[in-house]
Amino acid sequence: MKESILIIDFGSQVTKLIARRIRELGVFSQIIPFSDIKKKTFKEGFIKGIIFSGGPKSVDEPNSPKISKYIYELDIPILGICYGLQLITQQFGGTIIPSQDREFGKTNIALKKKSPLLENVFLKKKNQVWMSHSDKVFKVPNNFEQIASTENCEFAVIQNLKKKIFGVQFHPEVVHTIGGEKIINNFIKNICGCSRKWNMKYFKNQIIEEIKKKVGQDKVICGLSGGVDSTVTAVLINSVIGKKLICVFVDTGLMREGESAQIETLFKKHFQIKLEIIKASKIFYKKLQGVSNPEKKRKIIGNQFIKIFEKFASQQRNVKFLAQGTLYPDVIESLSKIGKTSVTIKSHHNVGGLPKKMKLKLLEPLKELFKDEVRMLGKELNIPESFTERHPFPGPGLAIRLLGCVDKKNIKILRKADAIFINLIKEEGLYDKIWQAFCVLLPVKTVGVMGDNRTYEKICVLRAVTSVDGMTAEAFKFEDDFLKRCSNEIINRVPGINRVCYDFTSKPPGTVEFE
Repeated sequence: MKESILIIDFGSQVTKLIARRIRELGVFSQIIPFSDIKKKTFKEGFIKGIIFSGGPKSVDEPNSPKISKYIYELDIPILGICYGLQLITQQFGGTIIPSQDREFGKTNIALKKKSPLLENVFLKKKNQVWMSHSDKVFKVPNNFEQIASTENCEFAVIQNLKKKIFGVQFHPEVVHTIGGEKIINNFIKNICGCSRKWNMKYFKNQIIEEIKKKVGQDKVICGLSGGVDSTVTAVLINSVIGKKLICVFVDTGLMREGESAQIETLFKKHFQIKLEIIKASKIFYKKLQGVSNPEKKRKIIGNQFIKIFEKFASQQRNVKFLAQGTLYPDVIESLSKIGKTSVTIKSHHNVGGLPKKMKLKLLEPLKELFKDEVRMLGKELNIPESFTERHPFPGPGLAIRLLGCVDKKNIKILRKADAIFINLIKEEGLYDKIWQAFCVLLPVKTVGVMGDNRTYEKICVLRAVTSVDGMTAEAFKFEDDFLKRCSNEIINRVPGINRVCYDFTSKPPGTVEFE
């Protein structure tokens, strides 16, 4: 039986982590903006529990996000986190006040009363949780009770057992909360009664049935980039509709060194799927000429891809769908409508970069998955690791790694530097230890000296990160000697670069890509 936990998002930057933790525990989870909640959302009966996320607003602000009170009458267990706790308190008649001593970061919490939410959690006198709030509960509503407190927050955990409504002021989804996973597990298993049987095999069978139902006898073209996402998308759809699928690889002129030939060779060698290659570098360079704004780059590239796919589809018979390897993080990061409480980080070319009107219907079978889940699905489909373990490569290609305006000369410089960096990583046996590695070319020049001559050339930035799903990331820690070797190789072998830097920024506050 299908079951899920619905996460109602009030604008928190860590809402995605709630979804990740729940899926890791074997239950499907889905995020929906508070402004999109409707009664019909709950009619199918699959939702076993509801989680209110945190958010940046104060519940007493005039335009703070709210939710209709009918949700409390659905007889579905609810867990409010941070802002979610405060909203529950306010809507049930309790009081929220600004905290004189705000809590941000690691805080100690003490258990005051037993609760099914905290079973086998907070067994010490002092237990570490992660806080991020400037308001707090001053008075709990009727029929709610205090469960735990911190030094500056008397009602850090509250509950209404009769209604199965719980609230925590801290964030159990972040790793800094010791026992946070147990809290989430207690909620989904013991309180919501989830069977925890969701896994990738289950998802594969479910999505295959959905593809069959949606596509029927129509044909599908798949935008193939050669990366993990589009490859898994193609193989998954091929397993359902076979020869009715045509994969289309668009050579934008913005790919990595040898990418086009490598994709053609690997794809035709491993998969019996029709592949068409369209060379379109001239049109992409023309459309991007003089454009330096990264959002405009992404939108131009997204629009141009669609035009090429639609033109190709018009030359075929009975093609009704365009398949893309869109992932859940792409959708989340591209959303800007979450009740005006969350901002767009970047428009992904295959989400926010799409034109408003399209002739083809979209088929996005992976849009509810995170990157590591896509790799798991790839293994379920018996896709070779040479595909599933490849580093992610953005759809806009090198256009968003060449900061500033795009031109062939600088793309060529960037492409060569990138190839050197990746090859050295592979030689050192580090490729599989890194989530993503690449070079960035900055739009500024610096003075250097080579052979007693003055140089005035570009700066190349090396970027390598470790991650699980791309939503958070840490800079990879290379040995100093390796970075020196990379710097020497690039400067000596790539005319146009005279300085190499390494980026130590984590995500957040940065993003993995520069643009």
